[in-house]
Amino acid sequence: MLRYLPFLLVLAVWIYAFVDCLNTPEEEVRVLPKVIWVIVILLFGEVLVGPLGWLIAGKVRGAGAGAPGAAGGRWVAPDDNPEFLKSLDKDDPKD
Repeated sequence: MLRYLPFLLVLAVWIYAFVDCLNTPEEEVRVLPKVIWVIVILLFGEVLVGPLGWLIAGKVRGAGAGAPGAAGGRWVAPDDNPEFLKSLDKDDPKD
């Protein structure tokens, strides 16, 4: 059973990179167009060149990149987010 572990790990990384590439918006893809990344991942997945290339260089990664709760590039809890608290005041039926 242990002899299948390397094959299963390669398959898991291959599938993860493929699904991650398909779910990534076009504006967050770096270096190559998204269609080319999909082809590279599929063609070179068996040797992990394509999936590792995607995971390292293909996608813009960063804390809070475009997240709705982000403030200054950092995630903020809703009860600490002034914009969220202001939006609650607008919906207050007491006014």
